Amino acid sequence: NGPTLLGSFGSMQAQPVSDLRFISGSHCVFRLWYHLIIVTKYRRAVLTPAMGARCDELVRAIVATNGGRLAEANGEADHRHFLLDLPPHCQPSRLVGAIKTATSRVLRREYPAEVRRWYRAKPVLWSRSYCLLSAGGAPLAVIRSYIENQSLHEHEF
Repeated sequence: NGPTLLGSFGSMQAQPVSDLRFISGSHCVFRLWYHLIIVTKYRRAVLTPAMGARCDELVRAIVATNGGRLAEANGEADHRHFLLDLPPHCQPSRLVGAIKTATSRVLRREYPAEVRRWYRAKPVLWSRSYCLLSAGGAPLAVIRSYIENQSLHEHEF
């Protein structure tokens, strides 16, 4: 059986982003949030509002296929931001590669004039680089303090 949202990962689709409950699988309890930022090649202002919306749809589907959830998406003509809620078996770097590859192919195919305006015949859309940040949960200072103080509590049990 799959993980449960103290329910199920599939039903998590309807949960609000502010829901910080843990997800429980057969051997782990987790909640892994990532903030992904991808930028267009040379930071060109390629993405129209329609392209941005289509990109978000594609990312939502790719993330869901990998067992996760796209919680939020937005951006401008030269970059996109995604808030991802992913299970522990999902390798973030591979997921980013899949997102960039698939969205580039589809957007170049569906919006050829917009892409050609900036890149001519080059088969590119995204820069090779990306920014991926862990997000959510307690601030690092709180976690660090909790870990540092573990030895103070070890004989309390």
